[in-house]
Amino acid sequence: MTDVKVSVTFRHTQPTDALKRYAEDKVHKIGKYFYRPLEAHVVLSVDSKERQSAEVTLQTQRHTLHGREETADLYSAIDLVTHKIEQQIRKYKTKLRRRRIKE
Repeated sequence: MTDVKVSVTFRHTQPTDALKRYAEDKVHKIGKYFYRPLEAHVVLSVDSKERQSAEVTLQTQRHTLHGREETADLYSAIDLVTHKIEQQIRKYKTKLRRRRIKE
């Protein structure tokens, strides 16, 4: 498992340790797809009670992956955005495998 350096930023809300830890744990799980250390930036923002968003930017060695989700709950927004990033990673890795097979 790769070491992921995660920075969490809160916008328009008070930072809580539980929310920060939850976001860091979810993003650390994404590290299993890579061999080299990664950097991730998570932005958690509250626009209103109904609009809370999580945004993840993941820096890999060659690419930058970005995902954003809005829900009524920050925890579910974190779940959805990490799932979206995982889908992007799977798509990218599948594309790489197909290229290797053709060659």
